Amino acid sequence: MNFHVLTLFPEMVAAAFGTSITGRAMEKGILGLHTVNIRDFSLRGDGRIDDYPYGGGAGMVMQAEPVMRAWESLREELPGRVRVIYLNPQGRVFDQRMAKELALEEDLVFLCGHYEGIDERVLGEIVTDHVSIGDYVLTGGELPVLVMMDAVARMVPGVLSNQESGQSESFQGGLLEYPQYSRPEDWRGKKVPPVLLSGHHANVDRWRREQSILRTLRNRPELLETAVFDKKDRKYMRALASGQAEDEITPDQAVFLSKLLAIMEKS
Repeated sequence: MNFHVLTLFPEMVAAAFGTSITGRAMEKGILGLHTVNIRDFSLRGDGRIDDYPYGGGAGMVMQAEPVMRAWESLREELPGRVRVIYLNPQGRVFDQRMAKELALEEDLVFLCGHYEGIDERVLGEIVTDHVSIGDYVLTGGELPVLVMMDAVARMVPGVLSNQESGQSESFQGGLLEYPQYSRPEDWRGKKVPPVLLSGHHANVDRWRREQSILRTLRNRPELLETAVFDKKDRKYMRALASGQAEDEITPDQAVFLSKLLAIMEKS
């Protein structure tokens, strides 16, 4: 899979993406990274690509022409339809489902904005996907682009080794990941849950599944509304809601869970 990034700071993108897991995948040829410096297409030839906004207001706006020329220089190398992603708060919220979806593409293009944004006219010409990583403001588009690239890259076959497999990580199956433990067995008086030392794989799997449900209920309950549960899951959830499970939840969490279970039983 190849990532193409239109940016004012190509060295920033290359340095971050070229390390750790993604860096090793690039060395193996599984991932590719191509950065295009928008400054190289400055109309004035001095690297400046911003100007004052029409209508007044604070800040500067990235001009349409340098962005378009940067895109056109890249477009010649990309046959067929390609998705161009622009990071901004108005877009669809990025999640694991989208990461899997984008990982199916052979090429992805990311456009990094700066200042007060990019001239709307060029966005309408080249952008296929507006995406947001959250309701907050950052200095530029490079950091959110790197977040997306990392999440997408992990879904590309061959990027992760067996030890780093992404099939049981956070948000897999619609639930948050279960707690993880390592040596020593007793750390400052805090012990590893006995079930993880039992060697009984079925019990370990069941415990992990229940802990994922519990952690999701406590931290991201809205995710439970779209997750898929089997009979054992529902049995545990009923025990949680009625206070009969070993794990404790708050009264508000119990009410939420009871309502969710009632909806499940009707469907």
